[in-house]
Amino acid sequence: MFYKSVLWLFFLVSFSFASTTFSFENLETFKANFVQTIKSSENNNIEYKGDVYIKSSGNILWKYKTPIEKNVYVNNKYVIIDEPQLEQAIFTSLQDDINLIEILKKAKEISKNEYLAVIEGVDYKVLINDKSITNISYKDKLENSINISFLNVVNNSILDNEIFRFSAPEYYDVIRK
Repeated sequence: MFYKSVLWLFFLVSFSFASTTFSFENLETFKANFVQTIKSSENNNIEYKGDVYIKSSGNILWKYKTPIEKNVYVNNKYVIIDEPQLEQAIFTSLQDDINLIEILKKAKEISKNEYLAVIEGVDYKVLINDKSITNISYKDKLENSINISFLNVVNNSILDNEIFRFSAPEYYDVIRK
């Protein structure tokens, strides 16, 4: 369930700049530092920090740095979760054909610089400031409250395609789902 919620979030972030609602017609790349806070229904908190790189072509890389190193690659029809400390990589094919344009058309402005998108019954609040996404928050189906803040946002920088490629080292366990 966690990975499904995270995948929807990846898609929401990666294609938000394609929507005319957010005025990102000319945005080709997005990179930022992020702080992701997950608060459980029992009020337990965990905070992740890292970097995110996104290209309008659909390539995404979330590099989690703390509290554990993890890299999540999204390349159109598949997702790779690289867990260096566990020496494993999980390869997952995306089963559903997701019409991202239709998802974004559902995003409605609910107040100045605040939008709401409802995807598979989950409400995603998106905050925009200075023509950049600054925050996304939602409650997943397990009643966890997730808040992701984006810092040091840079739009339209040159991102080398190599950062979106993953090759598992020989000593890794490779899991295919």
